[in-house]
Amino acid sequence: MAGDSARNRPPIDPTKIAYVYMQMADHIAERIAKGDLHPGARLPGERDLAAEYGVAHLTARRATRELRERGLVVTLPAKGSFIAYPETETEGEEPDKS
Repeated sequence: MAGDSARNRPPIDPTKIAYVYMQMADHIAERIAKGDLHPGARLPGERDLAAEYGVAHLTARRATRELRERGLVVTLPAKGSFIAYPETETEGEEPDKS
């Protein structure tokens, strides 16, 4: 049903004063924060994301880049994009040698 797909489509409002890719990135970031998308999980490909959100694939690519810049997603060439594991406060610090 056409009505069902429109109802299930993620919230992208082209009339909103915000870039569509930012709305998309914000929505995915919200899903990560809620735990809907778990660390290590593969993010759908750009074309699949584009279809899911009803946007152009280059918009999905820009949203993925935005998520990468926020540190929420890690992209491996020829593998895909994955939800990043949260950084711990001690990460990168020298272990205590006491």
